[in-house]
Amino acid sequence: MTGKRVLDVVAATLLVIVLAPVAAVIMVAIWLTMGRPVLFLQERPGSGERPFVLRKFRTMSNAYDVDGQLLPDKERLTPVGRFLRSTSLDELPQLVNILQGEMSFIGPRPLLMRYLPDFTERERARFVMRPGLTGWAQIHGRNVLSWDQRLELDAWYVSNWSLWLDARIACRTVVILIRRDGYSEDPNSLMANLDDERQNRIKRNQVP
Repeated sequence: MTGKRVLDVVAATLLVIVLAPVAAVIMVAIWLTMGRPVLFLQERPGSGERPFVLRKFRTMSNAYDVDGQLLPDKERLTPVGRFLRSTSLDELPQLVNILQGEMSFIGPRPLLMRYLPDFTERERARFVMRPGLTGWAQIHGRNVLSWDQRLELDAWYVSNWSLWLDARIACRTVVILIRRDGYSEDPNSLMANLDDERQNRIKRNQVP
């Protein structure tokens, strides 16, 4: 794993330097169209289930309905946000997470803290490694996989990890980003939340 970490630090450092002008333009665009903050910050479970603060560029406005409730995600997604999501440029701030040792370029994508009780023992293998910007599941369907498929692919990746496998994932990710395979501007519309899905499954199995 030492080699993986060294590659992460070197690549992240180079990308931060090269992409700094791009990040600056994005921050100005967000500030002009959505105001502050320009970053979306959310606590996620990392290696060993330890929480860390994931960083993304903000893609949604804080628009409310007449009752003072936030509008659905799809209605709050701005044109700038839609572009950032479709190109995955909203993920750029996670280079800082990588430099801080909280993430890797390749690994299981970090999910929500509230999902922690819902993983099976096999699925918990994902927490052996740092979460990643992209992973084995992302190159096999991205947002169109079921939760069972996605988490099984994550577990397989951890069991079969190698630098060669990471190289394959990295190359395939570049192709997917260019072609925008599996992209959805509103991933939540494609699948239920993991905790809701697992609880509904339990209820269905309890029906006599």
